[in-house]
Amino acid sequence: MQWHGEGSLLLLSGASGAADAFVFLCVGQVFAGVMTGNLALLGASAAGAGEDGVALKVAVALGAYFCGVAAGALMTGRRGPRVRVLLGAEVVLLGAAAALWGLELVTSYGDRLGLLALVAVAMGVQGRVRVTPTNYFTGTLTSLAGRVALRELRGGDGWVLGRLAAVVAGAALAALAERWWSPGAALGAVVMAAGALVLETVPYRGGRPGPGKGKPRPDRGNPAGAV
Repeated sequence: MQWHGEGSLLLLSGASGAADAFVFLCVGQVFAGVMTGNLALLGASAAGAGEDGVALKVAVALGAYFCGVAAGALMTGRRGPRVRVLLGAEVVLLGAAAALWGLELVTSYGDRLGLLALVAVAMGVQGRVRVTPTNYFTGTLTSLAGRVALRELRGGDGWVLGRLAAVVAGAALAALAERWWSPGAALGAVVMAAGALVLETVPYRGGRPGPGKGKPRPDRGNPAGAV
């Protein structure tokens, strides 16, 4: 059933938005999964703009994300995606970050860097879950805008719009939690990633879901190819 696979992608997109918003608001002026934005922040910091210490935060995020992607690649190996293994690792990492933050164990600048590293590793692992992007969306938006301009919309573009909306919703959820109940600011990302794991684990008719299997398709929003 298509909704199983697409629902998993929606939840992962929401988790990505929640994780980035949590890190940006609680660690400060850095992202856990949007590495393009982090590179731009690094350049601005090098020119003397932004908060003090941004360059170090960006370096930690970049290094941790790289490690997450590398770990995800090693976990899958050459036998192809092992979605449940990757999602399980992501849930554990995000859960650890949420526990540290919720129990108010993050009390120093060094602790915040460690928290950032945990979430960035989780986002790197998520980047290996499917060939369909769920933690970077410039290619998704670029492909969709091109199809709109050429009047070549496809049946799956509703799900593409859904993933973009899920990022916004996830970020809004994390921001509201940070405002009204700060200890729970990281829980949204954990819950959504865990929901994706459940969808990928529960058996259903027709075998494993199709999204993300094989070569990336143009309607999946990644014209440059999957990482």
